[in-house]
Amino acid sequence: MRIGELARRSGVSPRALRYYEQHGLIRARRSANGYREYDEADVRLVTEIRQLLAVGFTLEDARPFVDCLRSGQPSGGSCPESVAVYQRKLAQIDTEIRSLMARRSEVAAQLADACPGCLMGRRGEP
Repeated sequence: MRIGELARRSGVSPRALRYYEQHGLIRARRSANGYREYDEADVRLVTEIRQLLAVGFTLEDARPFVDCLRSGQPSGGSCPESVAVYQRKLAQIDTEIRSLMARRSEVAAQLADACPGCLMGRRGEP
C-alpha cells in the first residue's frame, strides 16, 4: 500500500509517517517509480506508535514496542524491553502526580490564607 492508504488506515498524516520513517520506526520500501510502499504489518506498527504517543510516550520510548511487534509478538508491550519502558513511564507519572499534589496543596493553602472559608464545601478539598 502507498503512504496515503497507510495514513488513512492508521489515522495519521502522511507527514507523520515520513517523520516515523525518518526516526527509523517504520521502513518504507520503494517501488520502481520511487513511491513509498508499505505492507499490512506497518498498519499495526503505526497504530502502536500512535497509541503510545497519545498517552505521553516519546518516539524513542516507542522503539522497543515496535521492535517487539517486528519480532512477531502479538503485542508491542509483551517484550522485556517494552515492560521496562512501561515501568519507567509509570514511575515518571507518579513523580509528576506527587509534584502536582504538592503544588496543589500549596495553592490551596495560599487561597485559604487569602480567603478564609473559600475552600469550604468544595469536593476533594483538604
